[in-house]
Amino acid sequence: MHCQTCGADSSTVGACPRCGVSPDRPALSPGMPTFAVHGIGLAAAVGVGLTALLYTLVALAPALYVLLTPPGGGPDREQTPLVTEGLLSLLYTVVFLVTAVLVMVWMFRARKNTDAFPGGRKVLAPHWAITGWWVPVASLAVPCVVMVGIVRDSLDRVWLRVLVAVWWVAWLAFGVADLVTSLTEVGDRVRRAEQGLAPDLDHYRDAALRNSLPALACLVAAAALVAVVLRISAAQQARIDGAAWRVALLSSSGPAQLVTGPPPRVADPTVASPQVPPGPGGTIGA
Repeated sequence: MHCQTCGADSSTVGACPRCGVSPDRPALSPGMPTFAVHGIGLAAAVGVGLTALLYTLVALAPALYVLLTPPGGGPDREQTPLVTEGLLSLLYTVVFLVTAVLVMVWMFRARKNTDAFPGGRKVLAPHWAITGWWVPVASLAVPCVVMVGIVRDSLDRVWLRVLVAVWWVAWLAFGVADLVTSLTEVGDRVRRAEQGLAPDLDHYRDAALRNSLPALACLVAAAALVAVVLRISAAQQARIDGAAWRVALLSSSGPAQLVTGPPPRVADPTVASPQVPPGPGGTIGA
């Protein structure tokens, strides 16, 4: 038996040994809306993984070009890497934008669901799951704070909090490293253009080395985020579905009983129940 609040093993009698919540407390607050997160969470996880893969290909395209180009190359050796990197960059941008929308929608839904979880400590309003990414300066911390709150109120585990920290540190490191490498790349190309030099193998080799750091940070951030999204999605969806199937049956002879199977079929209230013909002697059978 698992606690319906934090998911811990609560086979002991009384309050949950992890979160201290009584088993009598419902998994969801009555009347609070909830949102499905399994499908959007899976889509966001796939998008994050694909985005990281495409960025890695863009970052390592110069290295692949150096490895695959024979000495002397061909007449189009200077145009091939530019075209390939341009196409990959365009595809990466499209996938990144779609994935960003999916992640924001998932965070908003997951944060709204925590409002329906009794006992949660809400720090920021649900809209910060989206607006927190766009507000200058605040975007450096607000999404992480929102994610920590989602983890704490959904499935409080130390390793999940560590993954959130790893995700955010790697994400910030990726942003800084990507900006530095992009500026360095532009400066190097401008310098070569002023000197009348075309990009050579040394240029692409240096670019590949510079791009390795943001690529590594991108992969770490993506792996941590995918793990958090999938685990929280599964925990929230199980809690919501479990609460939906639990039906309290009240009887005059005892307390409510918990039903773990499908809810009983309820007859159509618009259909009149069949009437039993009265017995002899009136309706009381006298």
